[in-house]
Amino acid sequence: MTRQDILKAVQEIFRDVFDDEDLMIEDETNADDIEDWDSFEHISLIIAMEAEFSMKFDIKEVNKLENVGQMIDLIKRKMEE
Repeated sequence: MTRQDILKAVQEIFRDVFDDEDLMIEDETNADDIEDWDSFEHISLIIAMEAEFSMKFDIKEVNKLENVGQMIDLIKRKMEE
C-alpha cells in the first residue's frame, strides 16, 4: 500500500469519525485544525485506524504524533514490519 493509498483511507476515517463528508486533511492537519477534535474523537480515530489497517498502536507511539502526516508515516512503517 502506498503512502497516497494510506492517506485516502485515513481521509475517509476522518470523514466518518467527524461526520463531515467535505472534511479535507493533509499532512500538517492536527487537532487545532478541526473544531470537534477532542480526546474522545482522538481515541475514536485511533481505534478506527487500528481496525482499518489491522494493527495495534502503542500508546507511546500515539503520544508522539503531532499531525496527520506523522500518523500516516507510522501506519506505513508498521505495515512494512
